[in-house]
Amino acid sequence: MAPKIQKSDAEWREQLSDTAYRVTRQAATERPFSHPGFAPGPGTFLCTCCGEPLFTKDTKFDSGCGWPSFTAPLAGEAIEEHVDTSHGMRRTEVTCASCGAHLGHVFPDGPPQAGGLRYCINGVALDFKKDGES
Repeated sequence: MAPKIQKSDAEWREQLSDTAYRVTRQAATERPFSHPGFAPGPGTFLCTCCGEPLFTKDTKFDSGCGWPSFTAPLAGEAIEEHVDTSHGMRRTEVTCASCGAHLGHVFPDGPPQAGGLRYCINGVALDFKKDGES
């Protein structure tokens, strides 16, 4: 499925920081533990490129891996999964269904009581909106 939101490379470069551009548009990975974190309290994590809601705070957990981790996306259609064979590995890449932004990867080593998945997402690919904020 083609992304709904399409912009030129120049438009993405103008909108995003250098790191966010490399991660979301070129499928790079930010350094572990390099993202400063998110505000306390309930809320929703949005795609930094298009603002689409992707994950909720109640599915976030500390996996110790150095990147924000979630047990499930907000809605199944919010993200897309693709086979990623880069770096000599076979992984499942996660992208934003609305704009195609690379978010991270999903692994089958999450909390068993929450479905067993760990969505390992680059912090720079997310914006956080606290509940009640407009």
